Amino acid sequence: MSSGVAAHRDAKKLVRSPSGLRMVPEQRAFGSPFGLEEPQWVPDKECSRCMQCDAKFDFITRKHHCRRCGKCFCDRCCSQKVPLRRMCFVDPVRQCAECALVSHREAEFYDKQLKVLLSGATFLVTFGNSEKPETMACRLSSNQRCLLLDGTSHHEIEVAHISAVQMLTDGAAPGGTARATGMFLQYTVPGLGGATQLKLMAGEDANASRRPAAAWLAAMHKAAKLLYESRDQ
Repeated sequence: MSSGVAAHRDAKKLVRSPSGLRMVPEQRAFGSPFGLEEPQWVPDKECSRCMQCDAKFDFITRKHHCRRCGKCFCDRCCSQKVPLRRMCFVDPVRQCAECALVSHREAEFYDKQLKVLLSGATFLVTFGNSEKPETMACRLSSNQRCLLLDGTSHHEIEVAHISAVQMLTDGAAPGGTARATGMFLQYTVPGLGGATQLKLMAGEDANASRRPAAAWLAAMHKAAKLLYESRDQ
């Protein structure tokens, strides 16, 4: 892909919605697969009481909409302003207590695990029914839309086309924590029938350590959960 085409796909624009300012892709089809659409707000005329504490709205008790779920709350039940990166908001936005908790947990993905995925790690990669694995560096593209695998060959897998993720772990001792050692990815390729399978096994980095690969696998597992949530929205 030429740099001009890539730049066009990654171009963004600033838009204003009832919920606040958002920095979104110029072309919706090229948005992050982990993103969420803004919810429809519960109409004011259908909401006379707080949907959390049942307080009646009046001149003093004003109604507010949670930017994540769209429900209507009083100020006490919807006072937190929390970053909501999955909806591309520029600034923290008002959220109810339940949604704020979810958004805080997701912030860890964007602050930590996403950086791990972008940095990449070394794996032994087996495509389909091949019996010979290839040592490859695997990372998430900067626009979050593709997994890039580079070794003797180069492959790109669109994250949006991943249909299943299965973690592989070692046999932890009783009471211990199982460590991620690999992953099965099932995905579809446009124009080809059926699903394709990919196996990633943790490889050693330049320091003969498998820790970066284990961290990448854990981050990818979290990313898969966000991906499924985006599809189920």
